[in-house]
Formats: sequence, C-alpha cells, structure tokens
Amino acid sequence: MSRSEDRPGIQVKATNRKGLRDYFVEERLEAGLVLTGSEIKSIREGRASLVDSYATIEGGEAFVHGMNIPPYAQAGHFGHEPDRVRKLLLHKDQIKRLVGKIAERGYTLVPLRLYLKDGKAKLEIGLARGRRKYDKRREMADRDAEREMAKVERRKLRKAAER
Repeated sequence: MSRSEDRPGIQVKATNRKGLRDYFVEERLEAGLVLTGSEIKSIREGRASLVDSYATIEGGEAFVHGMNIPPYAQAGHFGHEPDRVRKLLLHKDQIKRLVGKIAERGYTLVPLRLYLKDGKAKLEIGLARGRRKYDKRREMADRDAEREMAKVERRKLRKAAER
C-alpha cells in the first residue's frame, strides 16, 4: 500500500500498472484535472482508464492525452468526449522544473494513478525513464525469488507450529 492510499479521504479510481512496469519512476507529482460535470461523475463510478495515456507540456501548460473516461449514462446529450485531451493543474515552478527534466534525454511524464482526494479528482504523474527489456526480466526474476523465499519461510513457520 502506498503512503497516500492509507490516508483517509483518498479513493483510488484507476492505476497505470503498465506505467510502473515499463518505466523507472524517479519523481511523483500530484496534479489537479480540469473536468466537466459528467466526467467527474463517471470517475466517481470508477469507470476511468489510464491505459496508454501520457502527459505533455505544451505552451507552458500540462496536458494528459489518452486518458479514457467513458460517458456518464445519465448525462444524455450533455455528455463529454471520452478520449479528449485534459488540462493538468500544476504550479508554474513545477512546470518549469519538469520542462528542464524532460529536455534531458530519456525522461517522460507518465500518469500513474487517478484518485479522489477530499472530493476532487487528482492525477499522480511520474517523471520517469524508460526501462530496457533486460531490466524488466531482472525485476521479474527478483520478484519470483522473493516470493519463493517467503513461501519457504511460511513452510518453516508452519512446521515449527506443528511441533
């Protein structure tokens, strides 16, 4: 459980598991979102998706592309476009720092989690560097080894308890 999920008032609505697998996340930022009424109602129902989404900085403003929020059923013809580009709310100094980091080779902005914090939609974005294929394989091998060690440890504890 991450440090912000155990705080009261936070409800995680969507995560980007592929983003954590494909990138080394070096820094995390919380950004607000500019949404319409039907979008926030759809998010509250838990129907948003961060698959294949990414963030950019254009003209001194941050935007998220590819985030899918399906239309709210009761909105009727007042609904919204599911895959539209949405503006992120960040401070100017945060945007300037991100522009400097992204200018470096290999950095990108990856949306990690969409959550509600005190009733407002927030997007956690990560300043990330892409992983190579061998890094992913090494991480999977390390995870498997840890799982195997935990299994052996549980067996030892179970045998000790039986005695």
